[in-house]
Amino acid sequence: MPQPPALTAEQRQAALDKAAKVRRERAEVKEKLKMGSITLSELLRRADGDETVGKMKVLSVLESLPGLGKVKARRLMETVGISESRRLQGLGVNQREQLLAHVSKS
Repeated sequence: MPQPPALTAEQRQAALDKAAKVRRERAEVKEKLKMGSITLSELLRRADGDETVGKMKVLSVLESLPGLGKVKARRLMETVGISESRRLQGLGVNQREQLLAHVSKS
């Protein structure tokens, strides 16, 4: 198994700080989704320009939506044809439209 790159203490700390910041931002986005402060369509538009949002997994975003639990989110992804490992920035136009159509019906 390959070894991780050798980092100085400063580089390692900077990487850890950056990772913690990104986790906090993603948690805030999911909380806003859960509370209804932002919609899925707004989040999908934001995913194109914001790398932090774009790298969020579709499944975790769907699970954050009110009224959509783990089972319904997985079922929705199967219906639309989205892999569980897919991230927001990797969704195609048709997949986005289908997701929005299904979520707006609920």
